[in-house]
Amino acid sequence: MLIFILYQYTANYSALTDMTKEDKPESEVLLEEEVAGDAVEAVKEVVEEAQEKKAEVVETKQKPQYTKHKDDRRGAEKSVEWVPKTKLGQDIVNGKYTSIDEVIATGELILEPEIVDYLIQNLKQEIVYVGGSPGKGGGIKRTATRITTRMHKSGRRYSMSSLVAVGNQDGVIGMAKESGTDHRAAIEKSLKQAKLNIIKIKRGCGNWECSCKGTHSVPFRIEAKHGSVTFVLLPAPKGVGIVADEESKKLLALAGLKDVWTQTYGQTGTRINLAFAVFEALKKLSRVKGELIKSQSTKPIPVQV
Repeated sequence: MLIFILYQYTANYSALTDMTKEDKPESEVLLEEEVAGDAVEAVKEVVEEAQEKKAEVVETKQKPQYTKHKDDRRGAEKSVEWVPKTKLGQDIVNGKYTSIDEVIATGELILEPEIVDYLIQNLKQEIVYVGGSPGKGGGIKRTATRITTRMHKSGRRYSMSSLVAVGNQDGVIGMAKESGTDHRAAIEKSLKQAKLNIIKIKRGCGNWECSCKGTHSVPFRIEAKHGSVTFVLLPAPKGVGIVADEESKKLLALAGLKDVWTQTYGQTGTRINLAFAVFEALKKLSRVKGELIKSQSTKPIPVQV
């Protein structure tokens, strides 16, 4: 406001002096021009000081920022400030790591969920419906949280647990189960923990009908078990799609698989065990001995004649 008033004053003053130059002696005109020039210089100094102060304030308040992934339920992106608290977070902000693959390859422990949001911009999330309530006419109506009850002297106490999976649909997936006092708290806790459990899976094309050497399926048959549920992944050719139930299909799609056959055994109605069996099978894809044997076989193997 002060700068605007000074500019207006100098402009009006210069216009007035131009109108009255002819009626005044030359000495007064020179004096007035000198005063007007000093006023302009003063305005410039005030503007420069204000700009310097603004730049100092910006530098002191400047913090590393990241953009959260798009929330599909609300359809909006929001930018929040993140100050890394761990050494890994500081290295990422300083540019030492530029992708989540580099962090996973080093074996660094991720302790901040903001690290995953910072490195993966297109992170997607899925809620596995593990709960249920009796439906009309029998059956069960699936819900996002499972409610458990404990009996105390003061009455019943309820706890909600949820299962959330995150992934970028390109070989990176994470999953976690957490509990809370209400539905929202349980889902938020599961989402944060799922980001900390991020893993990189191995993809390929191990089906003899295709042999395209792509990454649309799994490279070999893999089997995993959790509780009473056994889950089997089989490579499939292009065009087959994900042949699985709806909840397993969510996890496999988040992991980036497009064509795969599945087999399940046991009490698959217990969806928590089913989801963890799927996640364990995806983990096992990277626990193969082929690469280890190939790296150790530097010496020629003796052949008996």
